Formats: sequence, structure tokens, C-alpha cells
Amino acid sequence: MNLINLRLSMAATVAVIVGISTLGLSILLSMMGQLNLYSLILGVVIFNIAQWLLAPYLIKLLYRVRPFKEGEKPHLQRIVKELSVRSGIKTPKLMYSSIPIPNAFAYGSPLTGSHVAVTQGLLNELNTDEVEAVIGHELGHLKHRDVQVMMFISLLPSLFYILGRSMLYSGYYGSRDRRGSGGLALVGGVSMLIYFFLLLFNLNLSRLREYYADQHSASIVEDGARKLSEGLAKISSSTWRMQRTSHKKIAISGFKTLFIADPDRAGRDAADLYQMRYGGTHEELVRNILARRVSFLDRFMELFSTHPNIVKRLRALKY
Repeated sequence: MNLINLRLSMAATVAVIVGISTLGLSILLSMMGQLNLYSLILGVVIFNIAQWLLAPYLIKLLYRVRPFKEGEKPHLQRIVKELSVRSGIKTPKLMYSSIPIPNAFAYGSPLTGSHVAVTQGLLNELNTDEVEAVIGHELGHLKHRDVQVMMFISLLPSLFYILGRSMLYSGYYGSRDRRGSGGLALVGGVSMLIYFFLLLFNLNLSRLREYYADQHSASIVEDGARKLSEGLAKISSSTWRMQRTSHKKIAISGFKTLFIADPDRAGRDAADLYQMRYGGTHEELVRNILARRVSFLDRFMELFSTHPNIVKRLRALKY
């Protein structure tokens, strides 16, 4: 996928998100007291900033993350340092997550600095070349400041969602005056509608930034497009296999935007791929993915996903 087109698409998506938010706030300001709305905006901003600052501590607890010990996995430490230099960023701290699902994620805040974490499942399922490409992808997120960008953009749908819920709740329970109740319900309904459209654009921006991080990996890792393609294929197939055989449910949904691949979507993708009865090598798996047709249902389901459809994602890496 052309980097210029990616940047233009991301800029256009951000412009649409801001435009819808500005128009929506203007409408709501004319429908309700300004003081209440401004107080709500302030509260949402404070909550999201606090969540951003404290998220690394929550991630550490949820995903059992710890730093690699001195002398542990020196080849991974070397990869992170070398790729950070090529990326033109400060070397993040390499972290280890003991969860069995093969994945990786980048995170951080001004309180903790930047981190790149790899899971035990990733180290078990991928070879060193593929792990290198995955790390390159995560460094792309740090270079492009995706954590900060998505935090800022997520403020806007959060605002309308909270406003919509509060107005609908107040309209249903808090007012005995039918006209007052109807007005609150109208404000709540408009807010929820704006939230829905903003959410779709936010998800689209998240998918675009995944493509952007993929391209970054391909540009800084030797033969990175092939390595990352095979790594993504292995992640999908391994995640699907684990979801079928494991009786334990791992709490992943809350922060799945962090991951290189959406664990929920990976299972669906891999189930379809296994039905094609591909050969025994991962090179053949990638070729079969590239040959697969993306149906209307695939495109529709992708609208509600934080990560791109795997077929489209690998095609973007190849071409």
C-alpha cells in the first residue's frame, strides 16, 4: 500500500472525525445548557488522560508483563536496539508477557516511558526473523505516536456516548414532565447516533494505522514484508488453534487495539483459511491467503474491527 495514500487516508479520517464532532457539539449546544455540556467535556477529557497515564500499570497486571532480566533473550534486546536506531526513536524497554496467545504490543505514557512487549506464545510460535518483523511493526506504532493519537481521537466518541447514555437515562427516570423528558431523550438519541458514526471512523483510523505500522516494519527489516506476512499468518492460525483447545478465557478484549493482530478476529480468519486445506509450509499459507476472495461479508465485518482483514493486510504488504 502506497505510504502517501495511507497518510492522506489517515488525515482525511481525522478531519471527518473532528468535523462530525464539531457539528455534533454545535447541535447539542443549541439543544441543552452549555454549562452542563462543558462540564461533561471536561470530565471526559480528565478521565481519558488519567486512563492514558495509568494504562501501563493496568496492562502490567492484566497481561502479566515484566521486564526481561539482564542477559535474558540478548538477541531480542539487540533486535530492539538496532531497529530503534533505524526507526529514529529512543529504544523502548523490552517487556515479556506470559500469556500463551501469540502477540505483541507497544504501550507507554509520560509516567512510564515507552515499552514493547512480546508474549510467550509469540516466542513459541514464531521464528526469530518473524519476531523481528513483529517488533518492527510495534516500533512503527511508537514512531507514529499511535497511542497518543488514538487516545485523543477516542475522546470524541466517548464524550457523545456518555452524554447520550446520561440524557437517555435522565429522560427515562428523571423527569415527570413529558416535554422535558422528550427533549432529554432527543438529545440522548442524537448523541448516540453521532457516537455510532464516530466509532466507525475511529475503527477505520485504527485499521489504517495498522497498515502504516506494517509498512514501517517492511521498510526497516530486511525482507520485512515476507517475514511479517508469515508471522501474521502464524499468529492467526495459532490463535485459532488455542481458542479451540483451551478451556480458559484470557481477558484480552479491553486492550486488543494494542495487539499486532486482533485475537477475536484472528480466530475467524484462521478458521476460513484452514478450510482451504493449504499445504504444510507457511509460505503456502501466505500464498493461499493472497489468493482468497474478500467477500462483501468480510468487508462488512471489517467495519467493526480494530484490525484489517488479513487478506487485505497481506496484499498491502506484498504490493
